[in-house]
Amino acid sequence: MPRVANPLVFLILLAPFLYGAWQVTLIVLGELHELGIDPAKAIVLYTGKWAIRFIFAALAVSTIARATGRKQILRYRRMVGLFAFFYVSLHLASYLGFLLGFRFDELFADVVKRPYMTVGFLAWAMLLPLAATSNRAMVRRLGRRWITLHRLVYPIAVLSVLHFLWQTRADVGEPILYGALLTALLGERVYRAAAARRASGKVPLPAQGGPA
Repeated sequence: MPRVANPLVFLILLAPFLYGAWQVTLIVLGELHELGIDPAKAIVLYTGKWAIRFIFAALAVSTIARATGRKQILRYRRMVGLFAFFYVSLHLASYLGFLLGFRFDELFADVVKRPYMTVGFLAWAMLLPLAATSNRAMVRRLGRRWITLHRLVYPIAVLSVLHFLWQTRADVGEPILYGALLTALLGERVYRAAAARRASGKVPLPAQGGPA
């Protein structure tokens, strides 16, 4: 079953890129497309939304596996994480290419001057070591340090929400929704960790009448 499922999951995760690439191809060919009157900005927004979706999907895999008891889906966590890095990189490349004309000096000026660019670029930079160490060889080589390193996904998710929120000028409903989802995902992890410590006796239960 995994031999069939892995390519299928890969194609599903690649589908947003294929759609975007097809729309860009239509523009190049002078054909009708679905990117509106400002295709460059539309592509940047499109890749950005899929970037944050994949960051949250990577975070949610473990939670879904625990909630459903389907531990087999954990085998796709690495693939989802790598696609998150791919779409974040694609978002950055789209901004650099379509909006700045590959002027790196303007990119770095934006990173310095614009807070939403600062946190967005920082999130991408923090994803670099996660993508580079996602293979099994690096897991074995780094040992427990690998777990510590890959906890960077949590501040990355926070930065991605801030990036989305700070560059949104009108409807902030969607970034706030991501913020609420992030709170739920992190809350589930904190609760589970606290419960595990109490079960192991490392954290004493509060005394009767004391703070809960």
